[in-house]
Amino acid sequence: MTSKEQTLADVQHYYGEVLQSSSDLKTSACCPTEAMPAAYRPLAAKIHPEILDKFYGCGSPLPFALEGRTVLDLGCGTGRDTYMLANLVGPNGHVHGVDMTAEQLDVARKHLNYQMEAFGFETANVTFHHGHIEDLASLGIEDNSVDVVVSNCVINLSPEKEKVFSEIFRVLKPGGELYFADVFADSRIPKRLAQDPVLLGECLGGAMYVEDFRRMLASFGCLDYRTVSSSVLDIHSAEVEAKIGMIGFTSQTVRAFKVKLEDRSENYGHVARYLGTIPQSPHGFMLDDQHIFRKGLPVPVSGNTAAMLADSRYADHFQVDGSRCAHYGLFNNAPVTATAPVTVAASAAQPTGSSCC
Repeated sequence: MTSKEQTLADVQHYYGEVLQSSSDLKTSACCPTEAMPAAYRPLAAKIHPEILDKFYGCGSPLPFALEGRTVLDLGCGTGRDTYMLANLVGPNGHVHGVDMTAEQLDVARKHLNYQMEAFGFETANVTFHHGHIEDLASLGIEDNSVDVVVSNCVINLSPEKEKVFSEIFRVLKPGGELYFADVFADSRIPKRLAQDPVLLGECLGGAMYVEDFRRMLASFGCLDYRTVSSSVLDIHSAEVEAKIGMIGFTSQTVRAFKVKLEDRSENYGHVARYLGTIPQSPHGFMLDDQHIFRKGLPVPVSGNTAAMLADSRYADHFQVDGSRCAHYGLFNNAPVTATAPVTVAASAAQPTGSSCC
């Protein structure tokens, strides 16, 4: 058995047999439902209790403006996010959930009819696939076919992350979005610890060093990504702390777009105005932890930010003025925020607490 095959086997064993509920985890990475942003809790209330109890995510990667869209959930587990996304895309959208652990998918599939009835949908808008996130082509996920790819604390578990990101950018449509929550490290994980089954299962052994993650995205043509939220991950086990406590871990929610971007934030004089047309966020919109747009308030933005808004599905919800005819140097990257609180957007997109739920 190769080291990659062993890693996948260890992950399947940990999530299929060792863990019986989220309370068995040894870090603060996994989010209880009550830690979820307030805007998402009504959706979570419609999810079957068994799905919630056996779900092991570290965030709530559920972006806005999904009505009628096609979404792909990588490492869907028991399907908590998949089903919440199914509600958000509505009966005219579709969600694909992919997972390699049969025990987790059995739970997800068992409650399909229950969830469709809870949402009031006559026809199922969810498809679950048993397979590997490194090889979506074998599951029939075609090029440029997905509007949004989400993942919740799963990419770190893959022994072939380059293949995962290659597949993500292959299946995303032009203008599509990757929106995911995961565990990141402030330095590279030593090989002996990266292969430890417990550390791997706890999302620590395979955590990406943040700079290697940046370089990996750049290798696939994504030169700028945004952090929506970030919080320090606490280790609750003395045994785990003794093994890997010298490395700092954060639980982050990150978004990246399949649009043409530069490797620095350049200033072309663009101005963006949020129209307030996203139902879940009528008063303001949070793109990332540096950009909160209050409805109707014009905000100067970099060329990259302008492209993220104007060349993605958010174009219908923003007025972006400006061109690239004139260049004014690097954009001032000081936080751009609303002059008044944006309660709905902030509570939904920028969680607080010990993890980035």
